Amino acid sequence: MEKRFVVTIGREFGTGGRKIATELAELLDVQLYDRQVLEPIREEYNLTQEEVDQIKAVKPSWWYDNVSQDLYDEEEKIVLELAQKGSCVLLGRTGFHIFRDDECAFKVFLMAEKTFRREKVARRLNINEGSADLLIDEVDQARENFTKTFSGKSRYDARNYDLVLNVTGLEPKEVARFIAECVKTRMK
Repeated sequence: MEKRFVVTIGREFGTGGRKIATELAELLDVQLYDRQVLEPIREEYNLTQEEVDQIKAVKPSWWYDNVSQDLYDEEEKIVLELAQKGSCVLLGRTGFHIFRDDECAFKVFLMAEKTFRREKVARRLNINEGSADLLIDEVDQARENFTKTFSGKSRYDARNYDLVLNVTGLEPKEVARFIAECVKTRMK
């Protein structure tokens, strides 16, 4: 594929999205952008990653509105600049919305059954399944709040994506290969 492209990946917590995005970027031989895009923002605002996560996790209020909007605007600017440099995979960051009008974007959302996610999160973080359930709900709600606030859309709306994929029981490499084939077909 010679044409520049951007693959955006949104996901439910516990689907293995980061591993899938890493595998996909390797298969496509492109850069993966994730939390590292926040590094310049954190430095500019003198914030820790935990503080950025806290700001992004809450429903905006009068106190958070200006800071949250500034962070989002900076993040969007950085993401767009990085995508202009070359093809890439973007994990999270409301990529489906940022690249909504980009004909070279392929937007993916990963979901899975709750039992699959619960087991994965409990094993990865060495916590019990009840705690994993609570964490999944908390992270998914924070992501939904953030997405609705800055895109005006639900991240669960399938119309935002080119591909919505249930990854229950699938290995990250299998999922990445499937997405890579879809991207290659679309970008021809």
